[in-house]
Amino acid sequence: MKSLIKKFVETTGPSGYEKLIRDVVRAEVAPFVDEVSVDSLGNLVARKGAKKAQGLRVMLAAHMDEIGVMATHVDDNGFIRFTTLGGVTPLTCVGGRVRFLGRENHGQAVSGVIGMERTSDLSRIPDIEKLFIDVGVSRRKDCPVRVGDVAAFERPFEDLGKRLVSKAMDDRISVAILVETFRQMKAQKVQSPHEIFAVFSVQEEVGTRGATTAAYGIDPDLGLALDVTRSGDTPQGVRMDVSLGKGPAIKVRDAGMLSDPRVVDWMVRTAEKARLPYQLEVLERGSTDARAIQLSRAGVPAGCLSIPCRYIHSPSEMVDFDDVQNAVQLMIALLRDPIELK
Repeated sequence: MKSLIKKFVETTGPSGYEKLIRDVVRAEVAPFVDEVSVDSLGNLVARKGAKKAQGLRVMLAAHMDEIGVMATHVDDNGFIRFTTLGGVTPLTCVGGRVRFLGRENHGQAVSGVIGMERTSDLSRIPDIEKLFIDVGVSRRKDCPVRVGDVAAFERPFEDLGKRLVSKAMDDRISVAILVETFRQMKAQKVQSPHEIFAVFSVQEEVGTRGATTAAYGIDPDLGLALDVTRSGDTPQGVRMDVSLGKGPAIKVRDAGMLSDPRVVDWMVRTAEKARLPYQLEVLERGSTDARAIQLSRAGVPAGCLSIPCRYIHSPSEMVDFDDVQNAVQLMIALLRDPIELK
């Protein structure tokens, strides 16, 4: 599974520009599902199974997009000013590298380094307006980047054994979990009673836009998002009862939604029955595609399975491989049997 994760996290796909990663995911998931399609907004929708007597129409969502930047201005010396696509933090930008989509310079992809204007107060975090991208030119006319060009952060995947590091674990790790779930279900000949729609969604980082339209079109009986969540296990980190290596987290609440208590109870019961480790998550900042699913049409019972992740929205997001594998097993257990919401 690590090779699959590496392939996904090293494929570029900022919000609104997900075609490259969508093509890669489509090729990987197609052998394990009944139908694959792309909707008008660009979501990749994989359908598996048919709704049986005790089954439901279940929507799963894992977003394909990653945070990125967009060029807004090129000055006379060829330095590029930019705005953000998603929650880009200036603190983790300086000295970072980016790669622009669809632009070439003498046959080479256009990459750049993020620099910062000189400041007299090094104790303050700079605003995005104080940062620029240097692509190695000295004049505006030599700059291969145009206003509106989009770039993603550039950093290789690192396998540290049980810990995996990448600039795009959010949320390619969940994309990999869904694909692996379907692969194992087919290999184990698991016959789910549900009609399952796996949505590899677009534009989550800029407002859960893909999941919003997909949920409206699918009109599910139940929805689950898969996404990363923060951890509280680093020195003087956030106060949060989630740690790497202690199992995937079942979301109870985040800043955008309250998980349906019946969905939470069902997920907890299933994890305990399968003897899989799990944690309970209360996230005070941020939300996921589950919020969009929950508010679709007349409302949908919804929840979220979260992968503990350190350093979210940085060039080095870290997850635990045991958590990833246990998330796959929990997803299979959740989809294997009829769902009872009590």
